[in-house]
Amino acid sequence: MLFMKKDGFYSSGEFAKMAHITKKTLRYYDAHNILKPSYLTPYGARFYSDEDFARLQQILLLKYLGFSLDDIREMTINDSDYHFMADALKLQRKLVQDKIEQLQLVERAIQDTSKAIEEEHSVNWSQMLKLIHLTGMEKSMKNQYQNASNISARIQLHNKYSTNTQGWFPWIFDQCHMAEHSTVLEIGCGDGSLWLENKEKIPKQLHVVLSDISEGMLRDTRRAIHANVKTSRFDFQVFDCERIPYPDNSFDLVIANHILFYCKNLTSVFEEISRVLKTGGTFVCSTYGAAHMKEINELVSEFDDRIVLSADRLFERFGKENGADLLAPYFQNIKWLSYEDSLHVTEPETLISYVLSCHGNQNQYIIDHYKEFRSFVKKKTEKGLHITKDAGIFICNY
Repeated sequence: MLFMKKDGFYSSGEFAKMAHITKKTLRYYDAHNILKPSYLTPYGARFYSDEDFARLQQILLLKYLGFSLDDIREMTINDSDYHFMADALKLQRKLVQDKIEQLQLVERAIQDTSKAIEEEHSVNWSQMLKLIHLTGMEKSMKNQYQNASNISARIQLHNKYSTNTQGWFPWIFDQCHMAEHSTVLEIGCGDGSLWLENKEKIPKQLHVVLSDISEGMLRDTRRAIHANVKTSRFDFQVFDCERIPYPDNSFDLVIANHILFYCKNLTSVFEEISRVLKTGGTFVCSTYGAAHMKEINELVSEFDDRIVLSADRLFERFGKENGADLLAPYFQNIKWLSYEDSLHVTEPETLISYVLSCHGNQNQYIIDHYKEFRSFVKKKTEKGLHITKDAGIFICNY
């Protein structure tokens, strides 16, 4: 016992007792690769460390919030690396806040429905449908957590290892040349980094509409903007950019940062953007070329050639090579500006987080071999791994 305390290990019985869970639960988590012991003796005895308590906290919280164990397994795969713990806790705090708001809405809807039944002696079906909608929101919480986590992982890799010290979002902001009293629409604003990273530069009389297709993502962005940006007027709208709910000639500037290659119908998107732009207005949209981050694809293919980080080659939908041709029928004065940059990655954790954030099949082949993958990436980054960046923006006018 003294030996275990000295070394920071706890037997499975001690660990379970301290965490207020059963040994059977621990064995289940181990068997299903949700929480593996830090040390396993040749005789099969399991031992856990202090770091395992932190990971267990995440597992139990996500379970409490309604996620399945399969979901949790994917969402916590890299939480044993302490680098991710702070970011994961921030995201989980947002989830708790959203859950509280959701439950408050459910409570209010129940009260309204009960009151209507008591007063009218009949069922108010519109209230009942609202209640059904509210109680079915758990699925969106998983998507929200994963979207926020994925965006955070991608931004963190670039912020930490980019050789261009200016930064992507400050560079884009400077190219937009926003003037006082102008109106701006950002399509697919994500976590609001464009504005949060440039909060001191935002003109005081600027009117900004931030939009996203994800209601949960936009809710987080609204919180962050209200807490950190004290100037300008911000509105927040959930909509699909194929149907922009604003009149013709509404905006001086429209921004679409790394969003167009996800759109299914670019013709409709460009028609809508040109419609809401004022005559002479500016459209700024970012994308990347065929060589962008190619070393990461080569890395995962070397580990397992079945891994595909994206089912679609997004730059073929809208990229550096074909973007001008796609924009030409709708806009004029089209020019491409490259953001001169590369990555020099010197440790594995942030790169692994980026890989796991991709939209491909990587989890299928990495989750059960995470330790091997981490060792593989660690070896590749020991002397520094160079990663090509080939991104930039198209600037055009209507």
